[in-house]
Amino acid sequence: MKIEKIRPEEIEARSFAIIREELEDMGIRLPKENAAVILRCIHTSADFDYARNLVFSPRAVEQGVAALREGCSIVTDTRMGWSGLNKKRLEKLGGKAYCFMADTDVAREAKERGITRAAVSMEKAAALEEDLIFAIGNAPTALIRLYELIREGKVRPRLVIAAPVGFVNVLPAKELIRSLADIPYIVAGGRKGGSNIAACICNALLLGT
Repeated sequence: MKIEKIRPEEIEARSFAIIREELEDMGIRLPKENAAVILRCIHTSADFDYARNLVFSPRAVEQGVAALREGCSIVTDTRMGWSGLNKKRLEKLGGKAYCFMADTDVAREAKERGITRAAVSMEKAAALEEDLIFAIGNAPTALIRLYELIREGKVRPRLVIAAPVGFVNVLPAKELIRSLADIPYIVAGGRKGGSNIAACICNALLLGT
């Protein structure tokens, strides 16, 4: 196999060109409004299934970009997801990045109540008095509790990115988010997802600002 000689600053552009070429060979045409998000998920994972399994509510990308432009903050369910966010760009827009999973009060309350830290971290986020995008890439319990908080009227996210990966309660948790009629969402279908996917969706939206 021939090794390409390519300048470091050209690697990303070449990667996206390869992705577009292979999608064309597969006969896949991406919806223009969602293409940037889908392409970045494929670029992050090298998994072309994301061309088919990402589910977008109407105008989800447009609404997510608009929220970020207005200074919306992002809540993640893992430090890995938090670490992967383009925080410099987010902060330039007036937003913050939050992850409460490692907070001592969250851990203590979760132990006392016999529930996951992920669920308690969603409750702590819901108490923030600001516009929020939730980017969930690991814990279905975070997604389930977020759904409950939305239904209880305790939080109204500007966008929910539902991309927990795994086997236990992952599919039902994602379906709960898809059942929300008035909350924009981007859902990674099936069992696939991950903190890296949740972060890269956020970064694709940030690049659109």
